[in-house]
Amino acid sequence: MLTALGAVLGLLLAACGGSATSSGGGQNTLIIGMTASDIPVLDTGLAQGQGYEGLRFVANQLFDGLTRFDLTHGDQIPAIVPDLATSWEPSADLTHWTFHLRPNVKFHDGTPWNADAAIFNLQRYVDKTSPNFYQELNAQGGLSVQGIKSFSKTDDLTIQINTNGPWSYLPTDLATVYFASPTAVKAEGNQGFAEKPVGTGPFMFESVQRGQRLVMDRNPDYWNGAPKVDKVILRPIPDPTARVAALRSGEVNWIEVPPPDDVPNLRNQGFQVLTNSYNHVWPWVYNLAKPPFNNPTVREALNWAINRQSLVDNILKGTAEPALGFVPHADAAYRPGNDVYGYDPTKAKQLLAQAGYPNGFTMTLSYPTSGSGNMVPTPMNTALQADLAAVGVTVQLKPIEWAAMLNDFFVGRIPDDANALNISLSFQQEGFWRSWFGTGSTPNAGKYSNPRVDALLQQAKTVLDQKARSDIYAQIATILGQDSPWLVVVNDKNPRVLAPTVHGFVEPQSWFADLTQLSVGASATNS
Repeated sequence: MLTALGAVLGLLLAACGGSATSSGGGQNTLIIGMTASDIPVLDTGLAQGQGYEGLRFVANQLFDGLTRFDLTHGDQIPAIVPDLATSWEPSADLTHWTFHLRPNVKFHDGTPWNADAAIFNLQRYVDKTSPNFYQELNAQGGLSVQGIKSFSKTDDLTIQINTNGPWSYLPTDLATVYFASPTAVKAEGNQGFAEKPVGTGPFMFESVQRGQRLVMDRNPDYWNGAPKVDKVILRPIPDPTARVAALRSGEVNWIEVPPPDDVPNLRNQGFQVLTNSYNHVWPWVYNLAKPPFNNPTVREALNWAINRQSLVDNILKGTAEPALGFVPHADAAYRPGNDVYGYDPTKAKQLLAQAGYPNGFTMTLSYPTSGSGNMVPTPMNTALQADLAAVGVTVQLKPIEWAAMLNDFFVGRIPDDANALNISLSFQQEGFWRSWFGTGSTPNAGKYSNPRVDALLQQAKTVLDQKARSDIYAQIATILGQDSPWLVVVNDKNPRVLAPTVHGFVEPQSWFADLTQLSVGASATNS
């Protein structure tokens, strides 16, 4: 009888994600089912090749930046706080920034963190004249460093970064500029380093199997305190049904983006279903270089044709919020007055007729099948396809793998030269405002251009006060609501599901996550 009871309890624990040993970890092991189709590249900013999910689970765990987001609270927009820099100050004209580096920090291989290590890494990212420059890193992880003019060492724990013009929010943008061990990079080379990464972060690289898993161990000497969890294992599981099956079987004890239909049952079964507003927008980026989307009336028409609330209620089951404007609710620039769209198919048809398309038109949409922040893109886009068909617009859906889409997006291309691109985006780093909407910006894939927006973007770079900058971005949002360069659809609420055996995690208002304060053990009902 005792043997049978033990077997039943084992099955119950597995059903609630209580078994980690079967997936290669010990009891205090966190095993994450990612939405990505592969393990991100393990070299600092190159992890962004799998979107912000790559930075969340790889770059932010293996590496540190000069600054970071404070992810310890769930009830406020994360602020920028010191990381490998303890403090910083700008010159009066905001073109020269002095960073004071954290003392007594070492990389996982024992290499000291200091100004020389900082300069080596900045050369990898920025300095095309340096033998340390890495073109691939600059192209994929360099969005946050465009505009750096030069940098220099003042002393062993002080560096100066000079910019091409005022850059009031440089500390925010630097939160995703990560630092690698110069010793390891030189020993392994750029390609080899990506297989044996060495940072200063809370977790250390153990092993990787491409397409299968990444294993990271706690860094017992982490400068900010050793993580409470012993080991983190990442598993790429792009299919949402497979992710939830892995959770229920105990193969993983954390999944990103559960299938919305499964959320009620998962909650009833004792799993932790977590959501929070964060800086996320799920749009279609119109290709303004191609008719009919060079016509703003057409662009506005589609924003009135879609039933966002139905999408939230029936497809996403409350795991997102309708986006009626360009700014997510969890952004300091959000103003209710900039929620300018709604659901009015009659108005959509009137606007289409006014634009010269009384019978509608046919368009193509490139969209990812999974990936960071993309939620459940096929059902969502199929629902939008039906909404637009009701006003005469025929949408041909063109699916593409997430990493392949990002390769195009980061160089300013819309795959297949489609009429629109569906992609999850953010303003979490302020520089993204210019990236997505600035004239001539490379990742401005839709080729939007407005001189008033450009002037406001430039003004924001001269204003040090964050609240005052948020007012400027709110002005930009007003203009975007008039120009309609995107079809704005929903703001994700960052749904993830944790087994009851995972304790101490705070769901922040951020794309990122602090894994250092959680632990894995017996659930409260079994302890």
